[in-house]
Amino acid sequence: MNALHQYLFDTYRAARLGEPMPPAPGTHDVAVLRAARHSLAGRPARGGLRTALRRWWRPSAR
Repeated sequence: MNALHQYLFDTYRAARLGEPMPPAPGTHDVAVLRAARHSLAGRPARGGLRTALRRWWRPSAR
């Protein structure tokens, strides 16, 4: 399943459960890539990368 299909399933589920809609695929890509570049350069991760890592490692509520 690709990202668009998953996004459509997630928006449908959010609408049915009255939850906030998820961000569209690619919404935060630039910020995450910028944070990854800074991390690789020896600077601490902030913002987008930290948020993305939290989302990946947090168990989903599904």
